[in-house]
Amino acid sequence: MLRTLTSFIIFTVCLAIPPALLVYTGNTKWVLPQFWGIFVLITALTLMLMIAVSLIQKRHPDMYAQTFLIMTVAKMVFSMALALFFTIKFKVDSVVFVLDFFYVYFLNTIFEVLVLLRNLRNQI
Repeated sequence: MLRTLTSFIIFTVCLAIPPALLVYTGNTKWVLPQFWGIFVLITALTLMLMIAVSLIQKRHPDMYAQTFLIMTVAKMVFSMALALFFTIKFKVDSVVFVLDFFYVYFLNTIFEVLVLLRNLRNQI
């Protein structure tokens, strides 16, 4: 679990560096003002998913796959609701919003799948 959390923290920092550099260098047209809110929410969802699946893996290994699928679907639905909220609530450039949102969402999803598959492989 500690190894997973350490890799998550390193991943999160690496994920935050490119947008922070864009903001720092003045290229704010590619980063929405709401980007960091989206970043925090999706990253928190990923962290909760990883912790929940890791705990289930230790307590009920037979429920690992079902928990992973349920949590992934819940994260997807919540992320879609978040995207809908942002598009309705804020007037944003649609191309920039899609790029920002999917940058965070897809990279977090790829990370969680890779880490959780690594944990599953170690279990076998």
